[in-house]
Amino acid sequence: MTDLSLARIEAFLEMMSAERGAAGNTLISYEHDLNDLHGFLKERQVSVMEAASADLSAYLADLAKRGFEASSQARRLSTMRQFYKFLYAEGLRSDDPTSILDAPKKGQSLPKILSIAQVDKLLLLAAEEAELEGPDRLNRLRMLALLELLYATGMRVSELVSLPANVLGKQERFLVVRGKGNKERLVPLSRSAIEALKRYGEARGHHQEKTGKESGFLFPSISKEGYLPRQVFARELKDLAIRAGLNADAVSPHVLRHAFASHLLENGADLRVVQELLGHSDISTTQIYTHVLEERLQMLVQTHHPLAKRGKNPD
Repeated sequence: MTDLSLARIEAFLEMMSAERGAAGNTLISYEHDLNDLHGFLKERQVSVMEAASADLSAYLADLAKRGFEASSQARRLSTMRQFYKFLYAEGLRSDDPTSILDAPKKGQSLPKILSIAQVDKLLLLAAEEAELEGPDRLNRLRMLALLELLYATGMRVSELVSLPANVLGKQERFLVVRGKGNKERLVPLSRSAIEALKRYGEARGHHQEKTGKESGFLFPSISKEGYLPRQVFARELKDLAIRAGLNADAVSPHVLRHAFASHLLENGADLRVVQELLGHSDISTTQIYTHVLEERLQMLVQTHHPLAKRGKNPD
């Protein structure tokens, strides 16, 4: 890298730090990305300062050859866009070579889902453990309430753990959830969720009376936010999955949200209704669950339909 290129990259990093307030880790990523770009261009005998669109496009293609995921390639492109926009704005280049580059297309990954039987295993074990006496009973009732609410409503985990405590005083079959963009939506509660919430609320009330500590959150915690960190819930859920004999790697709060949506569609729910319950602003986000069902149906037909068995060797 020429001293001039080094100086320009250093100036870019200083600008990102001073004017944009970029975090330390972000600056390290920018520097790493630009150094990698420099190494590639050096082999092509092109400086970072003089690279054309074709050079940068070749760099992205090289990343793909090296096995970089589309998301990682997109991040490198974002770094390049920032850098060359900076050079253009400073009058150090008369053009922006990244302006005609397209972001790498990401493959649509299907969400992980649990079967109804697997969810039932989790709920059954959580209910059984909630019956046990002992000093940890409040936490076990909390887990049951969290699970029942999550599977009954499909809430985002951030929406779930930050629910206000005043939901305990409402004996209704619906819950108002505040989601992204501060938008509110109404979600129905199952009977088992209402019962789990009631039992947890009673135990929570006794505990607060005993300790003298009150909280405005349904699931209080000593965290800086004041409510149960989603990472703690995720860890406890994985522990429950292990005890239930399930693969812990396949179980998370987000997977249960997926299960809620796919099980509704599997049982005939309208896609628009599921979109509303999930709080998706765009129905295309919800449509991914129809792809999951299509894959399941294809597997079902291939496995059980008589025509699919033709041509197979008899046992």
